[in-house]
Amino acid sequence: MAEYYPIVRVVNYSSDGVKELSQIEDEKQRKLLITYPTVYVIGNRGAHDQQSMYVGETNDIIRRTIQHLNVDPDNHKEWEKFNAGHDGKMVVIGHEHFNKSMTLDIENQLMLYLSGNERTYRLINGRTNPQGGYYPKAEKQKIFSRIWRKLHQLNPDTFPVERVILDSALFKASPLHELTKQQRDAREQIIVKIQLALQENKRGQLIVVNGEAGSGKTVLLSSLFYSMMTTIQANGDLVDQVSKEQQLNAKLMVNHDQQVLVYQQVMSKLGLYTKDGDQVNKPTHFINTTPTDGKPIDVALIDEAHLLYTQGKQSYQGDNQLADLLERSRVVVAIVDLHQVLATNEYRTQADFQRLLQRAKRQGNLITLTHQLRMDADIGTLNWLDDFIFGHRVTRLPRGDAKGYDLRIFDSPSAMQRAIQLKAQDETNGLSRMLATFDWPYVDKKHPDGDSNKMWMVSEGKWSMPWNLQIPVENKHQRRHNKKLAWAEQPQTIDEIGSTFTVQGLDLNYAGVILGPSVGYEDGRVVIRPENSANKKATQKRSLGKDKLSVADELLQNEVNVLLTRGVHGLYIYAVDPELRQALLAAQSHSELKVAEDRGEYKAD
Repeated sequence: MAEYYPIVRVVNYSSDGVKELSQIEDEKQRKLLITYPTVYVIGNRGAHDQQSMYVGETNDIIRRTIQHLNVDPDNHKEWEKFNAGHDGKMVVIGHEHFNKSMTLDIENQLMLYLSGNERTYRLINGRTNPQGGYYPKAEKQKIFSRIWRKLHQLNPDTFPVERVILDSALFKASPLHELTKQQRDAREQIIVKIQLALQENKRGQLIVVNGEAGSGKTVLLSSLFYSMMTTIQANGDLVDQVSKEQQLNAKLMVNHDQQVLVYQQVMSKLGLYTKDGDQVNKPTHFINTTPTDGKPIDVALIDEAHLLYTQGKQSYQGDNQLADLLERSRVVVAIVDLHQVLATNEYRTQADFQRLLQRAKRQGNLITLTHQLRMDADIGTLNWLDDFIFGHRVTRLPRGDAKGYDLRIFDSPSAMQRAIQLKAQDETNGLSRMLATFDWPYVDKKHPDGDSNKMWMVSEGKWSMPWNLQIPVENKHQRRHNKKLAWAEQPQTIDEIGSTFTVQGLDLNYAGVILGPSVGYEDGRVVIRPENSANKKATQKRSLGKDKLSVADELLQNEVNVLLTRGVHGLYIYAVDPELRQALLAAQSHSELKVAEDRGEYKAD
């Protein structure tokens, strides 16, 4: 089969510029660009040197460009501002196999990738239209990668290498992803339930989405927020947006600093967040700035709702954030996973949690996501992790994951660190970082003994690494850039160790996890030892009625769950506890021995 490569041409964004396409000498290229379906990207700089970008597709690039220049500004203020910019350039892309469905898909994926670029610019088109099956959909990804490589050659800042985009936290949280069938069905169910709830004109309707780590909850919620912010109410229904005045009043909230930053950035790029509009923030901020006797917002979307406080703290003076959110909203959509609760002030008993689920279920408002989407591992590896984390058993490691998932046990932290660094050096492997259970002291924005030359360290024997968010960055430009990045995306953090507080809700391609002394092994069982943890948020006692009880075993188990489910393609484990380390190494050795026997490389006596 003949290989066809994309044609990419850059012209000025003007009527004269686009007409240059008609003068291309190569007849085949000229026809593909001016008479066949094409995809195009327009970049323009505004009055404050703020770059805006538009991605589109058309069957007639000359006619469509003239329409953008002369007609669209009369109908859309966004286009009026866009065309008032300067230094406008347009990239026009053609291909032998482009048809309407493929150009729509390529357009959608270009917007997805551009929304995942950490560089600041505004995407002014809000259409998402991923296609179903068509011929030749099987070629789409190869064609897209070739297009992206050509774009990268033209402008590496706007179009960085594909691996950089795929590793970006913005990309992973973008609402422009094509949803799985389960996610699409869930989104449609939620939208219908929101329609019905808004018709009733009441406060406090609760919709719960329950799902394990890696089941696609973040992308679903991001997509829902995008839908809410680009639709309006009309006769009780949600329809295409016609004016900002009629737009739904929706807020997206999460009790996690890193994830708030990610959401704010990706939604800002899509024009759905401004500081004045305050559309994305923390629940405490919303509760403290929204009186209960005022007009409720239409929809509150809460990611990681299991992190909502169930008792007061310094910034939050109430005793139940979920109840406070329900008082201030007509509908609350809460994404929950009981196995990711990490602190006592977020803790709900199993009975409380089940009552929450049952309340939603009785109202027909409980939706469950079951498919594991983060870890590219087969069922054997997923079952092994489930046995270890929740069954407290060390079983033989899976023999050759069918998907190639790299699960390894190490006998020293330094060897594991070297393996992670090697992964990180090869950009084809993607983002790789070291993580650890919170078993070594760390105080944010303070130094040990008040000495500014010291850092909080994770230590094991003669080996040590600094905890997260400590290594100074001398370069001012990099320091400013880091403020836009999640912890794991900052380059210096390859020499730091992350905790649950910096990686929860985010992905790594390869995660090297140190299980500290709070995770041990006794009488053939994995045990939690709270006395060895430095995580006071998990080990301090919880007021439950008249009693103060410890829930540390459950919370520290959840900490292990969060850390061991971060790796998309690989998980490396080192255990500080000697008995646990030997049990894990033995489980790996037995697996390797069985593989050798199966290959005929070893035969037992």
